[in-house]
Amino acid sequence: MKITSYGAAGGVTGSKHLLEIEGKRILLDCGLFQGRRKESNERNRHLGFDVNTLDAVVLSHAHIDHSGLLPLLAKRGYRGNVYTTPATRDLCAIMLLDSAHIQQRDAEWLSKKKMEFVAPPYVSEDVQEIMRHFISVPYDLRFPVLPDVFVTLRDAGHVLGSAMVEVEYAEGGQWKRLIYSGDIGRRNMSILEDPWEPTEADVVMMESTYGSRDHDPVEMMEGKLADVINETHARGGKVIIPSFALERAQEVVYTLKVLESKGAIPKMPVFVDSPLTVNITEVFRLHTESFDDEFLDLMETRGDPFQLGNIRYIRNREQSMELNGLKGPAIIISASGMCEFGRIVHHLRNNIEDPKNTILIVGYQARNTLGRRIVERQREVRIFGVSRELRARVKVMNEFSAHAGRSELIDFGARFKNSAQRTILVHGEEESLQALKSGLEGKGVKGISIQEEGVVVEV
Repeated sequence: MKITSYGAAGGVTGSKHLLEIEGKRILLDCGLFQGRRKESNERNRHLGFDVNTLDAVVLSHAHIDHSGLLPLLAKRGYRGNVYTTPATRDLCAIMLLDSAHIQQRDAEWLSKKKMEFVAPPYVSEDVQEIMRHFISVPYDLRFPVLPDVFVTLRDAGHVLGSAMVEVEYAEGGQWKRLIYSGDIGRRNMSILEDPWEPTEADVVMMESTYGSRDHDPVEMMEGKLADVINETHARGGKVIIPSFALERAQEVVYTLKVLESKGAIPKMPVFVDSPLTVNITEVFRLHTESFDDEFLDLMETRGDPFQLGNIRYIRNREQSMELNGLKGPAIIISASGMCEFGRIVHHLRNNIEDPKNTILIVGYQARNTLGRRIVERQREVRIFGVSRELRARVKVMNEFSAHAGRSELIDFGARFKNSAQRTILVHGEEESLQALKSGLEGKGVKGISIQEEGVVVEV
């Protein structure tokens, strides 16, 4: 087997991992690179491989940094299958169209700046084409992808429909197993089942996003969120929450529902200002097979877990613009999660200079994003090309993270110390990769390597 990564190697976005098995070529994920606008534009136009040589694609989950360049495959002529879970297929039908619209707007912005036409990497027709080739497969069903290559999708517990990919293949007359972790979820999180716990594999490719640090305990989530809301309400300010449309927004709304039912927060309006988030929340309601028992019990006893006493799900632009003049305490949840695109950028522009307000960060912020600069509490940040003072308070709650923390990643990797000949670390920044490698070696795991982009690794 040969493995080549064309993204998420030495970084956390743009996952693309090509497997070559006895002349067969399978792509694991095909994600969009997210970072500086210029770099992102360049990288998202070049896959690094010839799509016409691909035999199959397997998608771990719907987050855009794992799925966002699938339409480019179709644009370049790929007509093979894309295997994933039913929930991921439904989410991609929404999220990839949204991504196409963002690509179109970015291309229009670049065209004006360069004073020449710049085409987007792909358009909605390319999304429609790639969606024709999706094949939905439920968890735990072993199915043939190619001759002598079988795949089983296992629940990763990261986001709705997320999967670890178990690949069984014949090589030199022997059957071997590779496990690609995708993004590993956390145990004891609300809404979803806990991640699958494998025990044996010959080759392991695992993510390293939080390889250098742990999150605060999940049990602290409700109390800390209540504190942020109560303190901001007392100041008469707004809580602005940049949130990934998939999973994070639903987790936040669900936690608000629990706090509201306990009387732990004051009554105040909540606005979910993201058409994508609204549509994704509807998909959640279709896939109760992924929910854990606690969440199902709440649905039975307290009704719709995504419906609060004073919540508005906003779809159209006019309603969103009305929030610019909103007075008094409120909670605004809006995409995108790293503050690079979408309506959240407008809400930050309008609220970042008011010290009564709180910007609540509930997800990972990659380097060179506006979200990362806010987390770093830089005195001034540029929004729409204009420098603005960061006077609002900034709170970070990693309890909401859907990624496993350092301890959970080490537990996951250490499961294979007696079986894996090779453990390959991907999807992490340098500090996290090195820290996780050291932690796994301390547990007796051998054969660990950190994947380098574009470098062919022979297993």
